[in-house]
Parts: sequence; C-alpha cells; structure tokens
Amino acid sequence: MKVSVGAGLKLAFRPWVEGKEHVPAEGPAILASNHLSFSDSFFLPAVLDRKVTFIAKAEYFTSPGVKGRLTAAFFKGVGQLPVDRSGARGAGEAAIRSGIAVLERGELFGIYPEGTRSPDGRLYRGKPGGLARVALATGAPVLPVAMIDTEKIQPPGKVVPKLMRPGIRIGEPLDFRRYQGMEGDRFILRSLTDEVMYAIMKLSGQEYVDVYATAAKRALAEKQKEARRSGD
Repeated sequence: MKVSVGAGLKLAFRPWVEGKEHVPAEGPAILASNHLSFSDSFFLPAVLDRKVTFIAKAEYFTSPGVKGRLTAAFFKGVGQLPVDRSGARGAGEAAIRSGIAVLERGELFGIYPEGTRSPDGRLYRGKPGGLARVALATGAPVLPVAMIDTEKIQPPGKVVPKLMRPGIRIGEPLDFRRYQGMEGDRFILRSLTDEVMYAIMKLSGQEYVDVYATAAKRALAEKQKEARRSGD
C-alpha cells in the first residue's frame, strides 16, 4: 500500500502533516480521528511509517466476481479488516474484538469515534462503545487525529477528485490507564470519549455538534425527502 497507493497519494496531493512525532516508533496505539471522507483511511496510513489497521464493512470483502476479488484484495492491502455490520450490537462487538487483537499484536489501530462520515463537515458526538472499550481493555494510548479538508477533494456527486493539499494533525497521546477495569461504567465510557472528541475538535477547528452523525444523516435524508414531496 505504501509503495503503490500511498506513494501515489503523496505525490498527487502532497498532504501536510503536523505531530507525526507523537506516533510511537513501536508498540500499540489507537489513532482516533474525525471522519470527513472515504479517503481518510488512505491518507493517514500513507503519511505514517507504520502500518495502520482500520475496520471496514464485510461487503467490501465478499462481493462476487472479478471486481469483487479485486476490491477485497485492495482493502486487505491497505490494512482494512472486515466486520459484519448486519446486526448493530454484533457489529460493535466484532469491531471491539478486532481492535483489541490489532493492539495486542503491538500495532496501530485506527478508529472513527463518530461512527460514520460527517454529513456537513462539522464534528459530531463520539460513540462511547468502541473507542473507549478498546482503550480500556488494552491500556493503549489514544492519539487524537484531525483530518483537514479531505471532504473537499471529492465531494458527493463528483467523480474526478480535486487536486489540493489535505492536512493531518496528530495530537499528543492521551493516557486512560487510570480507568482500566471500569469499562462497565457507562459514565466512564462517555467521559473518555468526550475527552478524545474535545482534543480532536481543538486540532481540527471544526464546529462541534452534540448529536450523533447517524441521527444528523437521518434528519437530513428526511428533509430531502420532504423537499422532493413538496416539489412534486
């Protein structure tokens, strides 16, 4: 990935990076990032020397035919792990187990606390389950990450990406080992997640919205549906 896709991304888009020195040269760490674009999972690993493993929906790995096999090979090559998202609770547990396994191997695990891409470029409330439980189960440090302007490269509906320089800011590691053994306390999970989201907000400069991005997307879809009905 770093030789092919990563090298191409760096050559074409020339992403700038701040705080790269905060990423440990070895050992486990969690990269908790805002999520603006599909390309976030490619730009971040491309600028780091170490492999970063993200989770991806299982459909990317199980599609039939030649295209399906090529897609699966691509996502495996860029360090994505398949997770079956057919059941919300089961998907969450699978993601947590995957993250723990990656960190126990002493590797870097990437996660988007918002749970989905931002619908409008703002930063949304982090979901307390995945990030917090993985951090508490492993004791791995959490590095807040801010992706900058990646949503402008290929906005929805645009086929040809815009050549521009996205940015990546990596903050100082956050240590939550003081909360280990308390992963069953929902207030601790919420507090840990909010602390990480605040750090991401400071790095990104985004406006913070205290609702989940999934709820915002549903509201936006309903608004668009109503607009179409009115137009009819």
